[in-house]
Amino acid sequence: MDGRIVIGKIIGAHGVRGEVKVYPLTDNVRRFNKLERCYLGKEGDNGSVYNVVSARNDRGSVLLRFDGVDDRDSADLLRGHLISVDREDAVKLPRDRFFIVDLIGLRVIDDGLGELGVISDVFETGANHIITVKRKGKKDLLIPFLKSCVYSTEPDNGVMRVRLPEGLYEIYE
Repeated sequence: MDGRIVIGKIIGAHGVRGEVKVYPLTDNVRRFNKLERCYLGKEGDNGSVYNVVSARNDRGSVLLRFDGVDDRDSADLLRGHLISVDREDAVKLPRDRFFIVDLIGLRVIDDGLGELGVISDVFETGANHIITVKRKGKKDLLIPFLKSCVYSTEPDNGVMRVRLPEGLYEIYE
């Protein structure tokens, strides 16, 4: 799925007419309503192109129907597949917003401490996102993705610049 943005994961079949239930992996759940074409595949494969026949929201998840998937058994075979779109078909992000896939691998540099490590994951806690920084021979460092900590994110240069709150670094040492 290189060059693509993963926007959801199929978690099961819904009903008897081929709909699938999708766990959205995007901040913008409504983006599925305009989805016309996507790729379905397991992690690590390129996936296959599917045309979307219908989309609707359902209590925090999304129900999708694909062309050629007309019954529950066919829909159930798609369980566990990731839904991705080409980067040019991805939702346009506002300034200073990033796709998580573009943050993974960035070097994290603190003003006072220097290079801390490389971003290995980003996850949401409800209040904000947390950056997981992989460090050589040390415990991973968790940094809140807040403007008070992260003042510069430069995916094109492979760098994120931070100012850690007082005492945060010492917790991990």
